Amino acid sequence: MNRLKLLIVSLIIMFGCTGAMASGFSDETLNYVISYKWGLIHKDAGTATLTLRNSGDRYKLRLTGKTKSWADSFYPVRDTLLCTVRKEGLKPERYTKIAHEDGKYSRDDITYTYAGHTVGGHARRVKTDKKGNTTEREKTLTASGAVYDMLSVFYFLRTIDYSQLTSGNVVRATMFSGSKVEALTIRCVGKENLKLRDKSRREAYHIKFRFTTEGQKKSSDDIDAWISTDSQHIPLQVVGSLPVGQVKCYYVG
Repeated sequence: MNRLKLLIVSLIIMFGCTGAMASGFSDETLNYVISYKWGLIHKDAGTATLTLRNSGDRYKLRLTGKTKSWADSFYPVRDTLLCTVRKEGLKPERYTKIAHEDGKYSRDDITYTYAGHTVGGHARRVKTDKKGNTTEREKTLTASGAVYDMLSVFYFLRTIDYSQLTSGNVVRATMFSGSKVEALTIRCVGKENLKLRDKSRREAYHIKFRFTTEGQKKSSDDIDAWISTDSQHIPLQVVGSLPVGQVKCYYVG
């Protein structure tokens, strides 16, 4: 999994586990810090902000993330995700990911269509490399049942009762990820006494997220999350692996 995707997925998991809201979502702004750990190095590497705004019978979502100045010298990232979701049924209508990563640019757009239990997605991807060469690609995606993308999926995650994910039980979702159809499997390892960033301790559910493509081929490394066991289900920490080191995400208010 590349750095940008890991950052985005980690943030989605953080945002997704903040608790179910059966009566709908209020306008909100959530802020996060992303840190990098490799051996004795453990530094804050980036920040991200998620905003949700009610707009009639739809939600407007926006996620922005960027690396800090010291990390820019190694791998600068500036990315934005946008999504429009119907409130009824929490069905996404349009999704856009704009990524500026290490001197390269990419944009993914997905437009959803619904026909019974079948969900279609018209995916268009534009990529520009460091030399300024641009390529474009379009693809039609198809899946059955509830389908999400890298941003709207957190609504689905907010409905999960993690206390019911006992040994052997899992929750599954389908995602349109760029030009791929991915399956997300969620399982709960159990409760743990987690040491937080401020050195305090708190009881948390340890959750694992697995991503696969067709034929159950693993499409990225597993991601670990620790979610508070109280009624708020606050995401306390998310950890994912990089080719070198780990990335950790913390909610900061």
